[in-house]
Amino acid sequence: MLVDISDLVEKGKNYLENSQYEEALRFFEQALRLNQNNSELWNFKGISLRSMGRYEEANECFQKSLEIDPRDRNSS
Repeated sequence: MLVDISDLVEKGKNYLENSQYEEALRFFEQALRLNQNNSELWNFKGISLRSMGRYEEANECFQKSLEIDPRDRNSS
């Protein structure tokens, strides 16, 4: 079965909006396994981690997002 990144991202965003950060993180990590070069995915992972108080890991994700797309104004 082929996994669609957009489905993973939508599920992750829904969990994020409902303050279910661990579940959201799981979906964003799955999506990142399929595409490591998507700055938006790194940003969502960072938001999930920051929401759980894992600031150092979140910052690493935001930095990765900016490395991929320096114009990404949403990170951090």
